[in-house]
Amino acid sequence: MAPNDDKKLERIIQESVPGRQVTIAHVVAAPIDEIYERIEIPHSGAIGILTLSPCETAIIAADIATKAADVAIGFLDRFTGSVVVTGDVQSVETSLEAVVKVLRDDLGYDTVNVTKT
Repeated sequence: MAPNDDKKLERIIQESVPGRQVTIAHVVAAPIDEIYERIEIPHSGAIGILTLSPCETAIIAADIATKAADVAIGFLDRFTGSVVVTGDVQSVETSLEAVVKVLRDDLGYDTVNVTKT
């Protein structure tokens, strides 16, 4: 920004707020090949994406997802609370629905609806 600019510089600070929540539960039904390449997981149908807090919930979510349907764990990060599962569209959707249901009903998490594109 030039010193004589009258525009104000706006800063945004993002931080994780303690709480039990599912912030994203989304199914990508027919991802393009480049998505698999960019996230470096094998191409195997649909992709399910979860973001959770606290971050360690990713471990619980992956366990629930893989027991609820025939999905594979594509990615799990217990430090960011991210989980990616892959499989056929119905299995991925079923697994995400199961995760959201258990976290909401049994563990008292704030959740979102599972969405799909």
